[in-house]
Amino acid sequence: MYAGFGESPRSAPPGQARRADRRALGMVTALVVVLLALAMLSWTTVSEEASGSGAAPEGGGDGSAPDTDFDDKPGQSPSGDAAATGLADPFGQRESPSGHEALVANPLYGTGRLSPRPCPAPGLDVDDTESMKGFLDSVADCLDDAWATQFARAGIPFTPPERVFWDEPGVSPCRPYPSQAGAFYCRASTSIYIGTADVVEKWNGATRPVVYASLLAHEYGHHVQGESGLLEYYHEQRQLEEDPLERNAWTRRSELQANCLSGAFLASVRVSFPLDEDDFEAVLGDARATADREDGGEEERTHGSADNSVHWTSRGWEEQTPAACNTWDLDDETLVH
Repeated sequence: MYAGFGESPRSAPPGQARRADRRALGMVTALVVVLLALAMLSWTTVSEEASGSGAAPEGGGDGSAPDTDFDDKPGQSPSGDAAATGLADPFGQRESPSGHEALVANPLYGTGRLSPRPCPAPGLDVDDTESMKGFLDSVADCLDDAWATQFARAGIPFTPPERVFWDEPGVSPCRPYPSQAGAFYCRASTSIYIGTADVVEKWNGATRPVVYASLLAHEYGHHVQGESGLLEYYHEQRQLEEDPLERNAWTRRSELQANCLSGAFLASVRVSFPLDEDDFEAVLGDARATADREDGGEEERTHGSADNSVHWTSRGWEEQTPAACNTWDLDDETLVH
């Protein structure tokens, strides 16, 4: 007789065999239930630990309070934002770099050229607030797309900045506005602030759209620095300097890098925007105009000389890569004066 697992020399009584089968089935069922319960408990514990590790981001040194020395410090304060802590993605995304590596060997430097992308600029009436806001939002959308792509290539977490394109006075975590600067980036709120009428006045009524696209792309460059882990280390090291001139040296490198990142972005949209040679010259003219004054004192030199401002903007435009914008590891230190 076939009993399921081989023949037995003796046949058990039918009732006894059925009871044995039921006991075996019951034991197997109980064992399966126990194993499933243990698996669920293990999965829940791991999930709770993973979500809890990023629940409370570290606060920056002065991320909760305005920085009074704001006009010569990109980003204004170290980040207290959760996105900037660089929490690793469970599917292999690396953490944002930190320390000196974030400056000189940032993974973002290895992401290659910014890909050409469609970014047709809407018409711009600089005297109309809604037109300015619409234009800036359109360019910011392109910046979000461009830099999200580069960060994805680097495997670094990235969150686009908030936008505050204002026409009424207000207060950011970094400073009130209007201020000496018509546009600024505040790391404490990961936001770009631009006065829609203020910048037109400060830029002497310029009507060429690329001037305002370049300004926005520069401030966005500081956000790129923040998201890549660079800006936090920059602030830490800058604040350790007792000599104001040494602090200025740190600031110049950051500002010149933002110029370069702006140039790289503008080059990536020059076909679809579109931008011609006259636009490029306007961008370089703006780089000269926003550089340090030749007759200014050393204590005022925070943005680089006119020649260096033009150099780094051109370098970004021509090479179109984040690697071209590494102002922190140079053989020729005169390029950041």
